[in-house]
Amino acid sequence: MSPRRAYPSDLSDARWSLIEPTLTAWRQVRLDRRPTGAPAPTDLRDIFDAILYVNRTGIAWKYLPHDFPPHATVYSYYAAWRDEGMFARLNQDLTGLARVKAGHDAEPTASVIDTQSVKTSTNPPTTTQDTDAAKKIVGRKRSVATDALGLLLAVTVCAASVSENQAGMQVLDQAKADHPTLTKTWIDAGFKNQFTEHAAALGIDAEVVPRNSDIKGFHVLKRRWVIERTFGWLMLHRRLARDYETLPASSEAMIHIAMIDNTSKRITNEATPTWRGTY
Repeated sequence: MSPRRAYPSDLSDARWSLIEPTLTAWRQVRLDRRPTGAPAPTDLRDIFDAILYVNRTGIAWKYLPHDFPPHATVYSYYAAWRDEGMFARLNQDLTGLARVKAGHDAEPTASVIDTQSVKTSTNPPTTTQDTDAAKKIVGRKRSVATDALGLLLAVTVCAASVSENQAGMQVLDQAKADHPTLTKTWIDAGFKNQFTEHAAALGIDAEVVPRNSDIKGFHVLKRRWVIERTFGWLMLHRRLARDYETLPASSEAMIHIAMIDNTSKRITNEATPTWRGTY
């Protein structure tokens, strides 16, 4: 592909060096399966930059600028990486590196869990969305587990009608499977005994962080504020402002991609997205 002017969403050389080995190894495995072993002509960095562009700007795949590879090619790589768990793997690797950089062990022992209901576009099928009666939102529910720094440990997406308990248990199962060292999680009062008992069965102590009844209106909650900040990070990626994805697995992948973008910048000391100057 001929050189092009960089977009703000493009990977820097330092960030690409964190991601490139995993993607190159993935491609080599696929090449080894081919009878001819012919190299693929598409540049993996261009592909990943195109995916980040979609994630950050919120455009439809067919609206990718022409200086990226063809949208069908980009989407085929995206779908393959989604289905093979590559985005989750990259996020997990980067989370470990970011934790070490911050002076922590690579594997966390504590987590924070919360859910977020978001409206859907006309694209998702009705079988994968429903109404969150409490929040009066028709759409999907994102269940997120972060570490104490707000870095993503696990995410699941389901219909918004699924109870907070049920959604929370699903993401807790995933977080524990990916991070066996977890022994503690902080939750809000929306999670009931069923969740805490399920957590105990996994060897995790679930602690409810209550609101201070003496303070009216918004106030920062100890421990739980980090996951609210994570939701704020996610919403700066316009593809996540509403759920546009046909498959819940794609919704999860887009969240992983947003956190890959954010976490890789933390590692390389680059500025992460903020609401200032965003338009």
